[in-house]
Amino acid sequence: MDTMKKFLLGTSCVAMASVLPTVAASAQESTSADDGFAIEEVVVTGSRRAARSAADTPAPVDVISADQFANQGDGDMSNLLRTVVPSYNVNAQPISDAATLVRPANLRGLAPDQTLVLLNGKRRHRAAVISFLGGGLSDGAQGPDISVIPSIALKQVEVLRDGAAAQYGSDAIAGVMNFVLRDDAEGGSVEAKWGQTYEGDGDQRMFAANIGLPLGPDGFANFSAEWREADPTSRSVQRDDAQGLIDGGNNNVRQPYAQVWGTPEIRDDWKVFLNAGLNTSSGEAYLFGNYAERETEGGFFYRNPDTRSGVNVSGTQRLVGDMAPDDGITCPGGINFNEGEATTGTVADPLNVGDADEAAVLAQIFADPNCFVFNEMFPGGFTPQFGGQLNDAAIAMGYRGEMDNGLAYDVSMHVGRNQADFFIKNTVNPSLGSLTPTEFELGSYIQLEKNFNADLSYPIDVGFFSDLNVAAGFEWREEQFEARIGQTESWETGILAQPFELENADGDIVVGNQGFGVAANGFAGFSPNVAGEWDRTNIALYLDMEADVTEDLILGAALRWEDFSDFGSTTNFKVSGLYKITDALRLRGSISSGFRAPTVGQQQVVNISTVFEEVDGRLQLAQRGTIPPTNPVSADFGAKPLGPEKSNAFTLGLAADIGAASLTIDYFNIKLKDRITQSATINLSTEDRTRLVESGIGFAADLAAFRFFVNDFDTRTQGIDIVATIPLDLFENGSTNLSFAGNYTKTKVTDFNPATLDDLRIAQLETSLPRYRGNATFTHTDDKWRMLARVNYYGGHTEYHLGSFGLPIDAGGKITFDAEFGYNVMENVEVVIGAENLFDTYPDDNPHAGIAGAAYPVESPFGFNGGMYYVRARYSF
Repeated sequence: MDTMKKFLLGTSCVAMASVLPTVAASAQESTSADDGFAIEEVVVTGSRRAARSAADTPAPVDVISADQFANQGDGDMSNLLRTVVPSYNVNAQPISDAATLVRPANLRGLAPDQTLVLLNGKRRHRAAVISFLGGGLSDGAQGPDISVIPSIALKQVEVLRDGAAAQYGSDAIAGVMNFVLRDDAEGGSVEAKWGQTYEGDGDQRMFAANIGLPLGPDGFANFSAEWREADPTSRSVQRDDAQGLIDGGNNNVRQPYAQVWGTPEIRDDWKVFLNAGLNTSSGEAYLFGNYAERETEGGFFYRNPDTRSGVNVSGTQRLVGDMAPDDGITCPGGINFNEGEATTGTVADPLNVGDADEAAVLAQIFADPNCFVFNEMFPGGFTPQFGGQLNDAAIAMGYRGEMDNGLAYDVSMHVGRNQADFFIKNTVNPSLGSLTPTEFELGSYIQLEKNFNADLSYPIDVGFFSDLNVAAGFEWREEQFEARIGQTESWETGILAQPFELENADGDIVVGNQGFGVAANGFAGFSPNVAGEWDRTNIALYLDMEADVTEDLILGAALRWEDFSDFGSTTNFKVSGLYKITDALRLRGSISSGFRAPTVGQQQVVNISTVFEEVDGRLQLAQRGTIPPTNPVSADFGAKPLGPEKSNAFTLGLAADIGAASLTIDYFNIKLKDRITQSATINLSTEDRTRLVESGIGFAADLAAFRFFVNDFDTRTQGIDIVATIPLDLFENGSTNLSFAGNYTKTKVTDFNPATLDDLRIAQLETSLPRYRGNATFTHTDDKWRMLARVNYYGGHTEYHLGSFGLPIDAGGKITFDAEFGYNVMENVEVVIGAENLFDTYPDDNPHAGIAGAAYPVESPFGFNGGMYYVRARYSF
């Protein structure tokens, strides 16, 4: 608590110290969005009333202008948001399976799917990708993919830092992000940008354009497009085991690094958006939508040629080849033992089986020179390359207006679809032996959502200072998740994974199993048994009231009922208020309940990942699966059909105007019950694996452990947001501004089931994100030039490297700097040079780097690539 007090005192002093000099300065008009700040911007998020100033909303809403996104070097929307919203965290996610393709992000310390994303005020569909590996906090989350939104298409982004499930429905627990598209009917811009890290890698190339056109006499059609590519980076060291092979004379190990830790390669990232509106005599018809696609590819863990279980095992090299050699000796699994020379066990007992009869048979098999070994294919081991082709499309249309009696209406429908087609290269299906491909199409996940909304609002004179705005509405939604079958070789169980029988010299039958892996090593393809299509529907009714009760008091209340076809109904409420102590000082707060419905994917998905697990006291790669909570094996370990997460939250804040400056301080407290996540890792017995195989999960024969989705723990997340915006009168000409934003967030696990939530997961939930984040930004804009300087602070956090409780990294706090300078070389043409992380700051070194080759903590909140410089040219018309 002392640390929290110091943070609040320090940030308040910084904000007030920045404000005080402006009180004596000449009063200025409210800052325009072109300057990058929005003191008097109007917002529509969080209220059913007409748009109003952000300063007069009962709940805190940050308004981020388009220029705040444009004036950065990065091109990924998640990274852009991370810079300007301190309570928003996202990291690089290297070697994180599908999470590398659609990175999970966290608002106010909660999971990605606990933040509702809107586009033009309408619910945005979620991505098909489920984050099976999400650093603990985001494990199993399935949120929207905001990276498909290009910054050039945006007018502004409104971030509601308050629970809003009673207003918007499921997911609005941490808050709401509303991306508002440009609505210009004329003009436009064309932009080109190139950037590179100080290390000389990670090149980013981007071209973007926007144009506004009139649609009829009183309408608009605004088009935006962006193309982007990003080269991979590497911040790696050579793994200890790979270096040991090299030192021992193995010249086939990949150099300089057997395994690469870095941001992935992004190819042909296309984004196209349309926003259109047409006014009629009675209202407005509107339409907006998008199409986006990209390909992302990154690395996986290195497979050591001597020690990779399921493919190679130390000393034995259980490897595969011909099923019937010419000499008549059967090679069940075609295994060979370095043509008879052992380094573990003996030729007489190469697998240390301990049984003389079985050992003699295996020795005969190992000695056969006709048998193929995987080392012939990958003598230095192999590192799979994993990636996906992502496709996102959506369209929304509706009609809104107001009747003569004052009844306002908005009727709309929305369809959104997201598809991820997975692939893996440079790997094998060990059970197929020498017939295995080395590249696989793994199958697809598809998320399809349909929404219909009817919203009404009507002002009623009840004697308050303003009319009582009464809003009511209906929503119908269908959510569908589909898993499509992959290439046959990516999932099939080859003969080499089957048990074999051999007759020994005494005529006895010996039964053995060589332990070969099943399916594409690293990420199993989707078989007919795990593929399928599942859906659910829900309906919702809500009532929302808000009014200025007096000139100084605003009160609001909302009630929402929803009914889901798979788990039943839920009812939630919200009460909020704002009191004007003086014209320059306002007190605001809210109390609310909320919920998040489990996604259809979380209820039904089956998946396999290769992760580091502790086996017999030793950290090694192993296959870990995710299976449905309704599977009988899951049920034996306590799994039950999923229900909704439930929240209770309150906020209390203060908003002040000091001269032309503004300051807000808001406290939030969110209690979450029955949180949905992946369970703790559960080790499988031989009997468990057999039962899973019999239930249709064929790759389970190779699983060391599994997880399932579960409602099984409670948390309390609380914190403080501080935001200050300050116009300055420092120069004779132009506009100068200083802004400050700070966040403190702390999560505590308050109740859990030890059978499904272990100490590692608890530690990740509580310490994997920095508790303190903040930034201060200085801008000056003149007729011909402008400049930006930003300082960012990222507090310390703890990373449990490779998902191991025994490999903690206590990463200290870091400060980074950004700078940008723009000059108008001619009318409407601006050239910009800039740098992110100007002084090339890196996270603390990884003390466990030699285990898997990561030079730095891979979950660093500001990345691990160091500094990046960039140039940009923009033509406006």
